[in-house]
Amino acid sequence: MTYSIVELIRTKRDGGSLPPDAVRWIISEYTADRIPDYQLSALLMAIVFNGMTQDELDPWTDAMLHSGEVLELSDVAMPLVGKHSTGGVGDKISIPLVPIVASCGVAVPMISGRGLGHTGGTLDKLESIRGFTTAIHPSEFAAQLNDIGAVMAGQTETLVPADRRIYALRDATGTVPSIPLISSSIMSKKLAEDLDGLLLDVKVGSGAFMKTIEDATTLAKTMVAIGASHGTSVTAILTDMSQPLGRAVGNANEIAEAVEILRGRGPEDVRELTIRFAAEMLVLAGLSDMDAATARAVDAVESGAALEVFLRLTERQGGDPAVVEDTSLLPKATEEHVLVAPRSGVVSRCDAYQIGIASVRLGAGRAKKENHIDPAVGFLIEAKIGDEIERGDPLVRIAYNDEQKCSAALEALSQAWEIGEEPARVGPLILGGIQ
Repeated sequence: MTYSIVELIRTKRDGGSLPPDAVRWIISEYTADRIPDYQLSALLMAIVFNGMTQDELDPWTDAMLHSGEVLELSDVAMPLVGKHSTGGVGDKISIPLVPIVASCGVAVPMISGRGLGHTGGTLDKLESIRGFTTAIHPSEFAAQLNDIGAVMAGQTETLVPADRRIYALRDATGTVPSIPLISSSIMSKKLAEDLDGLLLDVKVGSGAFMKTIEDATTLAKTMVAIGASHGTSVTAILTDMSQPLGRAVGNANEIAEAVEILRGRGPEDVRELTIRFAAEMLVLAGLSDMDAATARAVDAVESGAALEVFLRLTERQGGDPAVVEDTSLLPKATEEHVLVAPRSGVVSRCDAYQIGIASVRLGAGRAKKENHIDPAVGFLIEAKIGDEIERGDPLVRIAYNDEQKCSAALEALSQAWEIGEEPARVGPLILGGIQ
């Protein structure tokens, strides 16, 4: 059936609902270049203002999912469970999480993204390992999953091409902040992984795209409902992103911190979330109850099995495993600057958003997709919420290669910390869950 895109734009502009067949037609015609950018942009803006019903959202997601290749993983002998984070600052959880889960007998086909705006990207971090490639063809996924239990790759040209094109258009037209559009973008890519189960880490706070628990809950419920409509079990966990995760913010330094987690060390908050997420993924795979799954994840780290999987994964994807075994071989910046506390007291704010903006200015992130990433630069956070601090103590250590970029980063970092006189409450990392 053929529709008039102008009439469909008018319907959505005026608060109406689009028929499922019309939704599928829109995605098909846009992917085939028969709807121009300016008309789809108008429709996207109408969706931002008026939302989408579930009867629109399901076919929209399904049409994007089937706009190109879908991974064929029926030959993989293990359960398939994926994970997605909505994005944060210092969020390196996927890097230790994937090998932990894989070492427990669950296959993890991880299609990740790059950093954009104030949030970091898993692919950029992995590529700071010498030789590591994230360009894995979909035809290679099943063999690697059977051999190692894990793939950590980027989205290819042929996998969900409608989402890639629509996301780029949303980014250029101010139509990113829409829960239906965010949900369909995430879920179309994850459902293309042919999963048995999916864990969603929905970030909440200043460093997240969802600033409130209410919005994060709506996003989580929307994605869980999309999963249910496609026969995929989805668990969503709401986690705090008011301050960065761990101490490292950057790329190479976050890889080093992730390896510390795989060695049973590293920051407590990263350890806590990594083990909790691993247990949730094992439960989604049907292997254990939560207590048994948690014990199994801990044992995977303590036995060295998870680190061994990461070494094998690194070598399989072209990376130098020596870099993982000795993280001092990772790229390092030439200069360091220390931002110190202007007064004594207790840290009451360590703002993830300002630190994320500073990382972009430093060169560790990108404001536009075409921007170059410097894997060597980044921050080491020395003071977080609740820490007692003396005047002149370090707040953050800045590793940099460019004096001007360091100065630009300092402008944002100077606004990131507040120091008070009263004890500061450190909130929970996990704020809720939805299934």
